[in-house]
Amino acid sequence: MRAITKVSAVVGPYLQYLVMLLVMLLLSASRLGLFIWQFDRVSAAGDLATMLLQGVRADLIFAGLWLIIPLLLAPLLALKRSFTLWRRFSHVWVLLGLCLVIFIEVSTPQFILQYDIRPNRLYVEYLKYPKEVFSTLWQGYRAMLLSSVLLTVALLWSLHKLLNMVSAATQPYSAKTLWLSWPLVVLLVFAAVRSTTDHRPANPAFFAITNDALVNSLIISSPYSVFYALYNMKHEARSGEIYGKLPDEDMLKLALDWPWLKHLRFNDANLPTLHYHQANIVRDKPLNLVIILQESLGATFVESLGGVPVTPELEKLKHHGWWFEQMYATGTRSVRGIEAVVSGFMPTPAQSTVKLSLSQQNFYTLGTTLGQQGYNTSFIYGGEAHFDNMRSFFTGNGIEQIIDLAQIQNPAFVGSWGASDEDVFNATASHLAQLHQQQKPFFSLVFTSSNHTPFEFPDGRISLFEQPKATMNNAVKYADFALGQFMAHARQQPYWQNTLFVIVADHDNRVYGNNLVPVEKFHIPALILGADITPKRIKPVASQIDLAPTLLSLMGINANIPLIGRDFSRDDSSPGRALMQFDQYFALMQQQQVTILRPGQSAVAGYYHPEQKQLQLALHAPDSQQVQRALAQVLLPSYLYRQQKYHAKH
Repeated sequence: MRAITKVSAVVGPYLQYLVMLLVMLLLSASRLGLFIWQFDRVSAAGDLATMLLQGVRADLIFAGLWLIIPLLLAPLLALKRSFTLWRRFSHVWVLLGLCLVIFIEVSTPQFILQYDIRPNRLYVEYLKYPKEVFSTLWQGYRAMLLSSVLLTVALLWSLHKLLNMVSAATQPYSAKTLWLSWPLVVLLVFAAVRSTTDHRPANPAFFAITNDALVNSLIISSPYSVFYALYNMKHEARSGEIYGKLPDEDMLKLALDWPWLKHLRFNDANLPTLHYHQANIVRDKPLNLVIILQESLGATFVESLGGVPVTPELEKLKHHGWWFEQMYATGTRSVRGIEAVVSGFMPTPAQSTVKLSLSQQNFYTLGTTLGQQGYNTSFIYGGEAHFDNMRSFFTGNGIEQIIDLAQIQNPAFVGSWGASDEDVFNATASHLAQLHQQQKPFFSLVFTSSNHTPFEFPDGRISLFEQPKATMNNAVKYADFALGQFMAHARQQPYWQNTLFVIVADHDNRVYGNNLVPVEKFHIPALILGADITPKRIKPVASQIDLAPTLLSLMGINANIPLIGRDFSRDDSSPGRALMQFDQYFALMQQQQVTILRPGQSAVAGYYHPEQKQLQLALHAPDSQQVQRALAQVLLPSYLYRQQKYHAKH
């Protein structure tokens, strides 16, 4: 206490904030623990001492940001006449800051286990859905949840007691000393926040000094990562510009400069990607369409694609349709898969358009075109459709019917994320049979969820691949079993001959490894079958955004559409490309050549070896023309969203 009193005589009204700064720096010792935990990856990435020092620098940025509000209030509240109020405010503000730091840091290890990166924007997004998140934590991570809460409460209580003593010892400056010292304190805090004398202030990209995204995230702190994500979410309209800028005319020219677009005419300046789509296959009666979007079903789980042998049903089905050997997801979230598959929309560093405000109405989906042509359009999901804003996005953009948990009658098994895949497929089968009976053409998007942590599925349905039961491999095997049952049933139905079925993953599971962009974790299975589809294997690189135009051609649909993906019904052998958004990095892959854009840093070139499933970064910088091409691909969707130019004319 005597030591605190002596320090108080020097720092005066800022004593509580000095203690906060010291405690935050002490808590940064958690970084050392994370470094030890991930020692193999950290030691391979660079010098440990340098990374720890940079981590302290990042901690000072967050502490400085937390000090801005009290610093602005100090000239008004830190005077003698209002010092009691200043003490109380400082106590609450410091405790709140420490509470956030402790809570987020304590939850960091589990987040890393799930997503292979520190808490980021995904952490914020999931907080919007407390029911689903709490259920997942309680069912799958109960011990972790309880121990984290107890540890957080214990630390906060101890800090509360410490701050009581500090508050009692805090003394005011004289008015003259306060006003003379205040500019110096402002300068110090400003220096801590800016953290550099370069043209731009430091940000998370400033600390991205390795080629391993996890290690880069460990260098900064989890609270800083989360708060920066919140800041970025306010600037998403121009999200693509974090990589650079191009004049709109040049951007559009480069973004649309692909061989499969050469025969198209883009005649509407207000809708720069709109064109007339002439189906490559002529049909007297267009086909129905059922898209089965499989949760987290990456190539990781498909033996013939180099994965674990837990999808025997899919392996059988692939011999009956178009099997994409090199299909790549556009992102690592389900909503990213939805926007790519259903809207043909390219990825950006922003949230998926499923969640953004300007795309909740008058934004293109397959439901837009098919609804205009008299189709019944539906979204079928075992959970609650409000999750990730799916209900709002679909109902505002051409999907007329939502069938979620509330509409599934008497589900046999309900887990944290809703009804089991079997229940979802049973509901789908009933829905399609009813529509066929009514002689209505239909489009249904079926989204599964059994392969989602905490991996809950009914007992006795499969022979387990491994022990214990609640593992990803077992959940995938169950999801595959349910899929096989549904497809066997559908094959016997009268609508099979005039219905196109698509099986595709939204993304792979989230254990990414130590690549700057883990290209191998974007590799997913995709299969088109049903109707009169003749089996074949499609070998070129393909993206999820290529599915929509391909499907419209196979269905025999002619329409004005804004889709710029590749129609594989016209050409299934020439070289292709894939677009991938991984956290703050964007990658354009053309065959095996990869160009990676990074915010605030130069682009990186690489070569992907599909056989070894390994991205090899080049020692030289990528060609400037290739960088411009990649930049155009990520600027285009940001531009189309911001200008609300991604829709079809009625």
